[in-house]
Amino acid sequence: MFLGVDGGGTKTAFCLIDKAGTVRARALAEGAYYFAENATGGVGHVVRVLEEGIGTVTGAAGITSADIEYAFLGLPGYGEVPGDIAALDAAPARVLGHRRYASDNDMICGWAGSLGAVDGINVISGTGSMTYGERHGRGVRTGGWSELFSDEGSAYWIAARALNVFSRMSDGRLPEGPLADVLRRHLGLTSDLEVIDVVLNRWKGRRSEIASLSPLVAEAAGTGDAEAAAVLTEAGRELALLVDSARRRLDFPSDEPVLVSYSGGVFRSAAVLDAFTAQLRGSATAYELRQPLFEPVVGAAIYAAKLAGAPLGTAALAALRSTSEITTENRHDVA
Repeated sequence: MFLGVDGGGTKTAFCLIDKAGTVRARALAEGAYYFAENATGGVGHVVRVLEEGIGTVTGAAGITSADIEYAFLGLPGYGEVPGDIAALDAAPARVLGHRRYASDNDMICGWAGSLGAVDGINVISGTGSMTYGERHGRGVRTGGWSELFSDEGSAYWIAARALNVFSRMSDGRLPEGPLADVLRRHLGLTSDLEVIDVVLNRWKGRRSEIASLSPLVAEAAGTGDAEAAAVLTEAGRELALLVDSARRRLDFPSDEPVLVSYSGGVFRSAAVLDAFTAQLRGSATAYELRQPLFEPVVGAAIYAAKLAGAPLGTAALAALRSTSEITTENRHDVA
């Protein structure tokens, strides 16, 4: 039995699979981002999330944690604070009761799920953004330098730019488009300046709250707002730039086809995906854009089997593929 854990800012997914490619149990728990304001106790918060999720999936599968042959745990923020790595590495043992696991950043879950843990690059765009790719056993991350000065193309980045556009529209620095009314209605503003109170005082600048505005940008773009559409197009192009930087750092020759896939809620936007696709296909590099094969959490379980030295065979992957649907968060037609 192999356990995959895909930690995120708002939720953490758990999945148990067996060697035949059967999903034995799934579970969801709260986000494992231990820097978050509600994540009291730092790394202790991660332990509590793991206790809840692992307890649920093992109970549902009728096993104990000792029956888990290997686990891979993708944790948000892993590797960004060097002093915390040892504590994050030790945390799962407190729940599993053994050391048959590996921990790393949750970006690996997206890559393993989207591409089936083979050489190539996956770009993630949810609350934040980054890419992860592997070639000949070497992994590279690009992007994901925090919402304060990076995370280009992410939901937070899109929303922050939309709020800037809103302020410009309100001032008359830009012609007012549908985005202004969409935000006024959603936020219940009695005056445009009240947006400052909402974002800074009530939300206290929380990244998840701000990022939650990104679907409104797609809504406004769909009703003809040119500025909202431009934000989404720029987001897609920024995500393509992340892929290209990962390709160079992985030393893929320009004439070697590179498998590319994607994961994260921002790709629900057809405008973002279209701009991303166009940017890649306009490159001199031979990119092969693939639909995601599996959800990130299933990818984590597949990667756990690979790390255990017992990678799922073709038949097991086909069985897993037939029973594991890509969620709407990751399903898109890029043909």
